[in-house]
Formats: sequence, C-alpha cells, structure tokens
Amino acid sequence: MQFGFSTNAFRDYSLPDAIDHIGAAGYDGVELLFDEPHLYPETTTEADLAAVRAALADADVAVSNANAFMLTAIEGFHHPSFVEPDEAYRRRRVDYTHDALKLAAALDVDTASIEPGGPIPDGKSREWAEDRFVEGLRELAETAADVGVDVLVEPEPDLLVETSGQFLDLLDRVDSDRVGCNFDAGHLFCVGEDPSTALEELLPYVEHVHIEDIPADRSHEHTQLGDGAMDIDGFLEALEASGYDGFVTVELYPYGETPVATAEDAMAYLEAHGWA
Repeated sequence: MQFGFSTNAFRDYSLPDAIDHIGAAGYDGVELLFDEPHLYPETTTEADLAAVRAALADADVAVSNANAFMLTAIEGFHHPSFVEPDEAYRRRRVDYTHDALKLAAALDVDTASIEPGGPIPDGKSREWAEDRFVEGLRELAETAADVGVDVLVEPEPDLLVETSGQFLDLLDRVDSDRVGCNFDAGHLFCVGEDPSTALEELLPYVEHVHIEDIPADRSHEHTQLGDGAMDIDGFLEALEASGYDGFVTVELYPYGETPVATAEDAMAYLEAHGWA
C-alpha cells in the first residue's frame, strides 16, 4: 500500500505549497482538491497545471486521487448536489463533474471521487433521488470512458448513499465498469458498519481508500489517527490481506488551521505502527 494525504486540509495554502509539505512529511502521494482555492475546473489554467506538475516532480509524489466531492466554489460541500429539485441547479453539479473528469485526465489521474448523490431534498422520496443520481452517473460514465478516468462514489453519512448495501444497489442500476467506490473507512464506521467487513463486500469496486479516525459516538467528525475509536490497524491489516495495492489517503480536512502538523502527526502514527 501507498499512503497519501489530501490537500483539502490545506485550503489556506497554495496547492504547490501543500504538495511540498505533504511530500516533506513522507507521503507517497497527494489527493488534489478540485475546488477553490486549488484546482476548480472552471478557472484552472494551463499555467496552474504546469505549476502542479512541477510541484509533484519536486516533491517526488504521485497523485492518489482527484477529490471532486467538495464544491465550495459554488455553495458548499454538498450543494449543488446530484439530487437538487431544481434541474438547472442540479445540472451545475453534473457539469462540474464532467469538467473534473477532463481535468483529472489532463493530469494523468486515474480516479475522481464524488459525493454520493447528496442530501435527499425535503418533500422528495428516496426513489426520486436515486433516479436523479442514476441519471447523472450514467451520463458521467460516458465521459469517464472517453477520458479514461473512473468515477468513484464515496458513501457518506446523511447523504443518499450511506452504506455498503446502498452502494451495491446503486452500482447495479448504473451498470458501468467506469463507476467504482471511494472507500472511506470512517464514513462506514459512522453508519454502524465494520469497515473491515464492508471491505470484503466492496473490494471488487474499491479503487481508492480514505482513512481518518472517528469518535466513539460514531459522529461524523474526521479525527486524527489514533485519537478516535476506530480500529485503524485492524482495518489496514484487512486491507493489506485483501491484496489491495492502491493508495490510502488520509483525509483530515477539519484541521485547516494546522495542516502541516496534522499531516506530520498522521505519518508519525503510520510509521510507529509499521505501516509506512
């Protein structure tokens, strides 16, 4: 396994500076935030891409994944979503994701993680929201095939797709080998699943992994490795035993005031436990 760190904790830093710090902390890779202030597809220039390529080369790190989940450039983490009642507003999320896939291809990134539909709108049924998300994913799967970048749905608490079972139901409906799973161990722990058990079910579709710790009450709070109640080592042992050989990205976006120390401390945990 290789370990990365997400730049969504470094939103107060330029992207080249974030890459430099993550590389210096000892990571093999970096997850790129496809949102402001880093690489928002609508405003990213060729000069921006050149600067990112140079920073990656200087830091000697690879790109673990493109994070096309957050969308604060328009409204917030979850809006606009794939299940907005307003069709034009919903379209903005779909179009953004098309552009994110093309941007990932320009940087030779294999995967882009996305939100799992979004919050089910008031007054709308789960079935209605599922239909809208499936429509969007089928459309995006065509772009994914064209540009060679897989779309990874990331189950998350309180959104349309929360559990491993809901993910599998969704995948069955979309029926595309260009749609996979961004397996966030902490998210599945939050909704009452054992991440190691869930991994057994989802492994054929897992192309990228997020880890963070989670408090004992299973609230959705990304917590420094070792500071919560998850069995981080048990999960990584299961992941290693599964034969997974992709990236595991540490995602600690709430630590925006101390991203450098947070990245270093997470790496110190991984090193002390024999993972890195």
